[in-house]
Amino acid sequence: MNLGRTLSITKRIFRGLLNDRRALAMMFVTPIASIIIFGVAFSGDINSVEVVVVDLDEGYRIPPSSVPVSVADAIVANLDTDVVIIRRVNTEAEALETVKNGDAYGMIVFPEHLTQNAYSRQMDPGVPLEATVRLELDQSNVTVANSILKVVNEATVKASSSMGVQAAVTLDNSHAIYAGDARLRDFTVPGITVFDVFVLTFILTILAFVSERTSGNLARLRVTPLEDSELVVGYALAFSTIAVLQAGAMLAIIVLVFKVMVAGSVLLAFLVVALMAVLSLSLGMLLSTLAKRDAQAIQFVTLVIMPSLLLGGCFWPLESLPGWVRPLSYAIPPRYAADAMRAVMLRGWGIGQIWVELVAMAAITVGCLALSVFRLRGDRGR
Repeated sequence: MNLGRTLSITKRIFRGLLNDRRALAMMFVTPIASIIIFGVAFSGDINSVEVVVVDLDEGYRIPPSSVPVSVADAIVANLDTDVVIIRRVNTEAEALETVKNGDAYGMIVFPEHLTQNAYSRQMDPGVPLEATVRLELDQSNVTVANSILKVVNEATVKASSSMGVQAAVTLDNSHAIYAGDARLRDFTVPGITVFDVFVLTFILTILAFVSERTSGNLARLRVTPLEDSELVVGYALAFSTIAVLQAGAMLAIIVLVFKVMVAGSVLLAFLVVALMAVLSLSLGMLLSTLAKRDAQAIQFVTLVIMPSLLLGGCFWPLESLPGWVRPLSYAIPPRYAADAMRAVMLRGWGIGQIWVELVAMAAITVGCLALSVFRLRGDRGR
């Protein structure tokens, strides 16, 4: 083996990379971005979850003291404020409406005479009085619900123990506002389905479109009377048909084979997945107009999929992300589909509750297709 000829090959490779500044930059940007996203995504536990508190407890003066004490106040004071954010309301109806609208993950109800009944029961266990704190949760997100339950249970134990009524105060979490029988897979499988549809459609589209460009088919089509908008829409219709069929097959499998909970309309869930598929292909078409070679297309795939995997809420709750990162998830398309899918399948929500997510996905789709047409017109002008 001739060392000089070997090194000449190495120099040629590096020279080519230096001439392709985009590829060179992506080689360093991709791994750095990936490790940062991984570090952020796995940086902590569930945090900053809103819980509604209804405090009907008047407190109680324990003789001979003239200062009233409150078990409810003691429990709230012992709640881990890193995990839960307390919002106080005056009535149970208001609290229930807040949770049902998706503005909080649960409600804690402290009934009337809680403190008085707790001390009465502590003095005489045979007294037929209740000192029960009610915790009603939205269990559509099992991980978040379990974290809230743990925090409230720990606070109840600490507060009742410090006040000398540990045996009297009980916590009732037997009633769930949403998805009472939900399992962990009922939360994860809809997200996995969304992510699979997104990834498969995106990769298929970007690679196929780049292949059309590199093979010369796209150039031959563009010398015909076809307008750029007709070209983009034609490709979109073809890939959309394939993507929607794939999405329908996946949804059928998770419902019929894996028996995932479906509290709402299956057709609406299909609409969400189908719209996610169309969005994915529109994004793939847009990025394919920026890639001149297969290698660049693969780099785009990595840059898109990594944030979607870690920050899209498909596999684990967004509530486990640091607060400053969560707003970034609104730039991740699968986030909207995952939220909408779980809302339909676990909460039983209709189109009136998920229209924001549907509009967001439709807007991203239209925007990507419009930008694809703009990019093709720009290439034609060169």
